[in-house]
Amino acid sequence: MHSLNDYSSAIQLRSDRWSALREATTALTRNPKAGERSKLAKTAQELFNSLAMIEPYWAFPGMSAFVHMRRQLEHEKFEDVAFAVNRVTRALTTGAYRRRHIPLERDSIDQDEHDDEAMLPPEARALTKPYFEVLIVDDVNEHQERWLKSNMSRMRRSEDPFIYEAVVVPSIEDALIAVMFNHNIQAIVVRPGLSLRSSMDLQILTRYLARAGGREEIGALTPEVYGPELCRMIAKVRPELDAYLVTERSVEDIAGLDLGICRRVFYNQEDFMELHLNILRGVQSRNKSPFFTALVEYSKQPTGVFHAMPISRGKSISRSHWIQDMGAFYGPNIFLAETSATSGGLDSLLEPHGPIKEAQELAARAFGAKQTFFATNGTSTCNKIVVQALIKPGDIVLVDRDCHKSHHYGMVLAGAQVCYLDSYPLNKYSMYGAVPLHDIKKQLLDLKAAGKLDKVRMLLLTNCTFDGLVYNVERVMEECLAIKPDLIFLWDEAWFAFARFSPTYRQRTAMNAANSLREKLRSDAHIERYEAQQAELKDADRDKMLETRLLPPPDARVRAYATQSTHKTLTSLRQGSMIHVNDQDFKGEVEQSFHEAYMTHTSTSPNYQIIASLDVGRRQVELEGFEFVQRQVEAAMSMRRAISEHPLLSKYFKILTAGDMIPEAHRESGVTSYFDTQQGWTDMWDCWENDEFALDPTRVTLAVGGTGWDGDTFKTEILMDRYGIQINKTSRNTVLFMTNIGTTRSSVAYLIEVLVEIAKSLDERLDDASRMERLSFDKRVSNLMEHYPPLPDFSRFHDAFRAAQDTPEGDIRTAYYLSYDDENCDYLELNGSLKEAMKEGKTLVSASFIIPYPPGFPILVPGQVISEEILDFMRALDVSEIHGYRPDLGLRVFTQKALDGVSASRPASTSD
Repeated sequence: MHSLNDYSSAIQLRSDRWSALREATTALTRNPKAGERSKLAKTAQELFNSLAMIEPYWAFPGMSAFVHMRRQLEHEKFEDVAFAVNRVTRALTTGAYRRRHIPLERDSIDQDEHDDEAMLPPEARALTKPYFEVLIVDDVNEHQERWLKSNMSRMRRSEDPFIYEAVVVPSIEDALIAVMFNHNIQAIVVRPGLSLRSSMDLQILTRYLARAGGREEIGALTPEVYGPELCRMIAKVRPELDAYLVTERSVEDIAGLDLGICRRVFYNQEDFMELHLNILRGVQSRNKSPFFTALVEYSKQPTGVFHAMPISRGKSISRSHWIQDMGAFYGPNIFLAETSATSGGLDSLLEPHGPIKEAQELAARAFGAKQTFFATNGTSTCNKIVVQALIKPGDIVLVDRDCHKSHHYGMVLAGAQVCYLDSYPLNKYSMYGAVPLHDIKKQLLDLKAAGKLDKVRMLLLTNCTFDGLVYNVERVMEECLAIKPDLIFLWDEAWFAFARFSPTYRQRTAMNAANSLREKLRSDAHIERYEAQQAELKDADRDKMLETRLLPPPDARVRAYATQSTHKTLTSLRQGSMIHVNDQDFKGEVEQSFHEAYMTHTSTSPNYQIIASLDVGRRQVELEGFEFVQRQVEAAMSMRRAISEHPLLSKYFKILTAGDMIPEAHRESGVTSYFDTQQGWTDMWDCWENDEFALDPTRVTLAVGGTGWDGDTFKTEILMDRYGIQINKTSRNTVLFMTNIGTTRSSVAYLIEVLVEIAKSLDERLDDASRMERLSFDKRVSNLMEHYPPLPDFSRFHDAFRAAQDTPEGDIRTAYYLSYDDENCDYLELNGSLKEAMKEGKTLVSASFIIPYPPGFPILVPGQVISEEILDFMRALDVSEIHGYRPDLGLRVFTQKALDGVSASRPASTSD
């Protein structure tokens, strides 16, 4: 039997234990021989012992039923226990326990036993009442526990919109474990009788409690604050939940305490109906989807359409003789909900005042923002909105050079002075990592020394990167604000919207970091630490500043923006995105310019179906995001483990670990891999809490160079064409598999089967290969895995596009628009005239963005000097697409006359 360290989550552990128990108890009913029977009984008892540490935190099957099953095993009633275990396992697998009572007696009949919730028609599932569980925290005996559960269940009424069951645990530690184990919990009732410590001897107890502050912090609590402190700690790990505090303390004593997620305090009373109604009301507040509901109601109204959109109400389709197939494919509802009207219960995205406004406010709450704005044309547009709203011509922006192209175009539109930052290169895998904090601080300090810190406006970074590298967001913001206290941060979280709903991930999101930093800056402890550091750093030189973990001044302004592609990692139709704002100066300084930028880039005819999907997607993650993200991580971890442990797959494939993708200097924890075949799973929490960079385990980068195929060929000709497996990103010798909240264990199993089949076919082919064929294969592998081109750094902007020589920022806007006139440009062939010009020592300047795909980042931007390293990299790339490069003409560069003209028109610098 696997140990606890063999599992990355309690959910997967529980599922596998019940499945194994079903196999063992079923085998016991087949009259095995004495020795086998004894072995099976022992295995079943061990499984019961293992589950006994987990089942107290779940309402189904409940501890009384669980204990009864154990006794049946002990009394050798194998038929009875096997029947009950089979019913429980099936109900957990199908979700049947959510819809009805599951009888466990052998003579009972369950008519719907074989129904799988996932297989029910959507209409049938929509009519069922959603199920959840309520955690009651009170150190009571068995009789009192039954009394509590009975009183809660008696309050339920047929008209209630939801159904729930209660789980009772005795202590603070048990409550924290319960909310991290049990995704069904939506509300917590904290009663006066709770204790501190758990009686459970869980191997993983300490590991899980670290997410709520750690056992030392919990142990320091005094009894009079147990209830309020538990509410605060639960808010740290699952802020979406509702808590209700039953207390004997006075109003005055409670008023000054941090109650976290507590929605209401009940004073020394047993009003179960009031508690019941509050629980339902709290869950309903998250279950609301105001715009989706308004759109559904609008679709039911009989209307006469005398506005644009013939497709509205489906009229242009139902009257057609030639496009009935479209109507049949999509069904009627999508057309009934199509309109260009902003009345009749609907709203305007550009000037929201009704259900869209409310939906955006609910999204802000869900994602921890102060304001949230919906977008229906993707995060590319969100990025340009934020940049245009915040950047004026001449402002200096520090930008990660390999960020999404929309940021580069945003800089063009805003007229920013762009200061590019280089991520550390992963030459072996033809991909970039992330920008070290040391380099960001160095650039800020250099700009400060040049007297330009007042012009620095924004730091723009991608978090997490396409390949899964995640910044220590709060630390970056802290240290940068220590140098520039009003610096604005734009975090491109296009691939990171799901992170809010996991305690591990959440700490590295922009909104969480901003909220944490705002609270920290107000604290007396921070003020004291800051003053002490300032005394220590008096007259410090740049090297000392770079070596020190800097603290921001207490009056620093926290100004953070995050753009998220909701459609990429959560439930939303394509192009559904959000902008989250946590800016202390938004109301006074930015609001007007933000709305102007929003108007500039947002369609006056936004897609209402996308807006509705954003609304419903938010509802989903507030109620089950914790569960879905856990399952997403499980799927990725299962994939990592299966590939790492398979002897055949390891011949041709390698999963890149944190040690492969993050240099040791940026991994303070020392952790190199999340899974080790000898030790099992490593706890990610230390890495994510302390390391400069962490690796998102849901992104599985597979090195495929050992197959002899480059990444693009492996993606297109093998995975997609042969097996129908779709992926987004490749590099020269890797492919990236991304799990999401819709990924199933079956999908992971299929992928493993495919990789094994590929590996077997390679084995067979090489076994039959001639000597020359084998040499050819080895040469291809060597070329992909050993002879790789070094990734080029950003060279520099040409002097014509620089205001001064002492700092590297450049005027990308002037360069971009200069190329609009063909007279200013020329084309040079990569291996011909361009090569000759470089040999002659000529300075050549790119007139275009040059973006090889893969890897998909710009290696040249308008106004950038072309270096030998960049040309070598372009020549070594074996890709079919290089955006901005025309193979028939060559590389587009500026003429010397054009460059001279710009230089002549630029005002003389006073900074040289």
